[in-house]
Amino acid sequence: MWTWFIETARGWSAAGILIRLAVSLLVGTVIGIDRGLKHRGAGIKTHALVCLGSAVVMVTSEYVSMTFPDIRADMVRMGAQVISGVGFLGVGTIMVTGRHQIRGLTTAAGLWTCACIGLAAGIGFVDGAFYALLMVVFIFKILNRLDGFVRDHAKVQDYYVEFVNGSSVGLFMEEMRNRGIHISNLELVKSKIKGEGPSAVMTLEIEDKQVRDRILGDIQNLEYIRFAEET
Repeated sequence: MWTWFIETARGWSAAGILIRLAVSLLVGTVIGIDRGLKHRGAGIKTHALVCLGSAVVMVTSEYVSMTFPDIRADMVRMGAQVISGVGFLGVGTIMVTGRHQIRGLTTAAGLWTCACIGLAAGIGFVDGAFYALLMVVFIFKILNRLDGFVRDHAKVQDYYVEFVNGSSVGLFMEEMRNRGIHISNLELVKSKIKGEGPSAVMTLEIEDKQVRDRILGDIQNLEYIRFAEET
């Protein structure tokens, strides 16, 4: 059954074209479900459309090549445009919040990968599309946990902090020195609201794991800190 499925998809027939498009739709839907469950901007519909559209491009490229053999047509040219074009679509999902947090990188990468898998399905390489889908699911489900584990055990952590006033910055830096915490990077942003202190995005190097686990709560409890969170 699997052999018939693969061979039919690779051939040029109505059944083969239908299988290619159905596989691309399945791939986009599965990837989109993960993004949708995490309330990302690009969900099921976006990923399904990107993957299906990419498959249609490759099917069309093959159709043009077969229908007009006298015309020198590069079958991969349209696919190359999809890869670069989806890059612009992915940029639209990346945003920098007011607290200097970067959001949407994984969604943008997922959209680009989804388009690439769609191209594979569209040209008839459906077994490769399925293998790639399994790896994408592995990344979202397994490597996502590994990424969280690595972040939890990283000695370098980034924080966003809002100070009560300008003098609070010096007090904070003195407090970190007393705790043996090195501030490797500090970017201050002056508040546009009169009477409010500055905000800062900083990188702290903390060797002791116990200190890392409680440092955010300790920072939040400082009387000259208005708000603090890990980024």
